[in-house]
Amino acid sequence: MYEYRAPRRELSFVLHEVLEVEAVLAALGRGEVNRSLIDEIIEESAKFSEQVLSPLNWQGDREPPQCVQGVVTAPAAFKSAYQQYRQDGWPTMAGPAEYGGQALPSLAHVPVGELLCSAAMAWRMASGLSEGAVLALSKHGSDVLKSAYLPKLISGEWAATMCLTEPQAGTDLSILKTRAEPAADGSYRLTGTKIYISWGEHDLTENIIHLVLARMPDAPAGVKGISLFLVPKRLDGKANGVSCLSIEHKMGIHGSPTCVMSFEQATGFLIDKPGGGLACMFTMMNQARLGVGLQGLGLSERALQAATHYALERLQGRASHGAEQPNQNADPIVVHADVRRMLMTIKSQTEAQRLLVYYTYLLEDTLTFSSDAKTREGAALLASLLVPIVKANLTDAAFEHASLALQVHGGSGFIRDTGVEQYVRDARITMIYEGTNGIQALDLLGRKVLMNGGAAVQLMIKTIQNSLPSELPQQVQPWAAALATQLAQWGELTALVGGRVRQDSEELGAVAVDYLQYCACLLLGWCWVRMAIVAARQVSAGSAEAPYYQAKLAAAAFYFERLWPKHLSLAAGIRAGGSSLPRLTSEQWSA
Repeated sequence: MYEYRAPRRELSFVLHEVLEVEAVLAALGRGEVNRSLIDEIIEESAKFSEQVLSPLNWQGDREPPQCVQGVVTAPAAFKSAYQQYRQDGWPTMAGPAEYGGQALPSLAHVPVGELLCSAAMAWRMASGLSEGAVLALSKHGSDVLKSAYLPKLISGEWAATMCLTEPQAGTDLSILKTRAEPAADGSYRLTGTKIYISWGEHDLTENIIHLVLARMPDAPAGVKGISLFLVPKRLDGKANGVSCLSIEHKMGIHGSPTCVMSFEQATGFLIDKPGGGLACMFTMMNQARLGVGLQGLGLSERALQAATHYALERLQGRASHGAEQPNQNADPIVVHADVRRMLMTIKSQTEAQRLLVYYTYLLEDTLTFSSDAKTREGAALLASLLVPIVKANLTDAAFEHASLALQVHGGSGFIRDTGVEQYVRDARITMIYEGTNGIQALDLLGRKVLMNGGAAVQLMIKTIQNSLPSELPQQVQPWAAALATQLAQWGELTALVGGRVRQDSEELGAVAVDYLQYCACLLLGWCWVRMAIVAARQVSAGSAEAPYYQAKLAAAAFYFERLWPKHLSLAAGIRAGGSSLPRLTSEQWSA
């Protein structure tokens, strides 16, 4: 079973050579977060991920948390790893300084999240949920709630969850039924059932803080009647009417208990104002969607490493042009063209996706730290466009990449002992939770693109154009030209779809997924152009790491020659629109 190794060189390339984060953060007034500090954070988190967490990945899958009479017990190794995580101070990285956090920019602490996701995604979910709750409470909570709960959430002493879904209310939160009745002391009593609550009950921490969507009496129907409440598992050291009815038996992420939670007259406290629950929850949800994209990246990286290691070690058959290792009974399977095709498919997408997700977090840092209102406005517009793309594209790809890694392993990949089949099972949920990828596509096209008349797309196109120098290395020029052509088409397709949706609202759902993946294809092409510029210059300068940069150029060439043409079929699907989706009768469907 292959154990994960943190991709230190890849992180350094993206953060320092392409994004130049030290200069970016200095311009945002965070010059103290320099390259040395970022590298130190990455190195220490790499050691923790490799030495402590990676071995837990398969252990959590085979020995998952157990629920006995409402008490969920995590594997002992999960608990000890969490305690070390706390003691080392990792939970404090993103929290506000006034409540015990380090208030580090995203570009300094998000690499840690990637490494944790690769090492043991199911374990990472517990701490990731707490980070989302800290963000929501920091932005929307009262000073009283912040003082009472943020210090222990930020330190990791307490954990948190996000409680949205109910048996009858999944995507459609307008029909949720959980009630919140006011009490004389200004608190509320919550009653209802929530399902699919990740880490809803566990013994990693002594208390769990639930952020719960519920309705007050006489609240208006629909989403305007939803409010957000903070509900502790234990209040003043006593049980608070919160219990776990059961945990789900799932396809993957076995190490993360997915709970059915019951609230019976549980004491809760209103966050923000009545009816503002959905707006508050989307603060946490947007952060979670980027986090799930990071999970997809982490799984892709782990799949790539396992498949590459196996392909270099596994001896089977001979190269078509003759034996490459005549002293062996067979050649390593990496000599076979189809194996290299699979490896390069994973590699070329994963490396570009890493740049895309870190660029999105760079926008989040710009939005947080920039002193210029216009700059913040532009960053917010671009980030809103990219979040659903990152969530959907990186998780769709993670499932594809895990499946390809299994295929590289052949029959042994289907056997549990290699660990690769777990990647396939774990990756599948990322396409579903925090809003299915179909929902991401509808959000992208309906809200983030058409609602503002395509302004976000036009700004993204302009940003891409301005990011490329006028003088390009010769090898990169045809790729940049291909990108420029498709940027023009992006604007044209957006206008076409917008006109159709105004005539027939069903057109939105008919083309949304193709539109999202078309956007992703172009954005990953942009990422490769940016990376190829850096790599080509290093090769021309005679860098001592020329083989590394040459491999980058080879991956860029593979992307543009083999994967970039996907935009043609995606554009065709967008142009076909709803006319290609016939309304079959029930008899025709069941024929």
